[in-house]
Amino acid sequence: MTALDNLPPEVRDDVARAREKVARLHAELPRWGLVVWTAGNVSERVRVPGGEDLLVIKPSGVTYDELTPESMVVCDLDANLVDGDRGPSSDTAAHAYVYRHMPEIGGVVHTHSTYATAWAARGEEIPCVLTMMADEFGGPVPIGPFALIGDDSIGRGIVETLSDSRSPAVLMRNHGPFTIGRDATAAVKAAVMVEEVARTIHISRQLGEPVPIAAEHIDSLYARYQNVYGQH
Repeated sequence: MTALDNLPPEVRDDVARAREKVARLHAELPRWGLVVWTAGNVSERVRVPGGEDLLVIKPSGVTYDELTPESMVVCDLDANLVDGDRGPSSDTAAHAYVYRHMPEIGGVVHTHSTYATAWAARGEEIPCVLTMMADEFGGPVPIGPFALIGDDSIGRGIVETLSDSRSPAVLMRNHGPFTIGRDATAAVKAAVMVEEVARTIHISRQLGEPVPIAAEHIDSLYARYQNVYGQH
């Protein structure tokens, strides 16, 4: 018997669905060239009505080819293992901190994608010089502070940086990108998009200085994309 057995059946069903979804989304990271070997992780919040929420995340040091729904681990929002046969990702404390302090967030992703991580290594935000960036990020992708892995220091840096930003992505200095979203799918999309704009703007700077977009146009593009674009 595990702690999950004490939860209502509907919550156990939600955990099972989250395990399947998170396992599937992990396959998107190598597919889009965002990770190598065992680096990177995706998590999703599981809401527990009247109780403490949980998160589902990959186990530490396991290659992407080995990941299955059954291998995903479940933790509480203090990063303690609740269910699973392996230890959770070394970034679990950071994910848990985000969920504890940003209750609207349902998904967190971390990668070491090449171009976004190169900006993080320079300690430089990605300027908003593309309409697709205004759409998705609502401005520049900010730089977060340097923080060591192992406790919730990275999580604190993510929350502090993104609390005043419309961006769903932050470049943690000397580390790499973390992205957030309403669920894990949205966070993975943001991870793909931040690498795309990091690459494009890096290339543009080899040719000359990118032309900035006026703040009022960024606001207009962001409002349209978030509220009008797509199916609603």
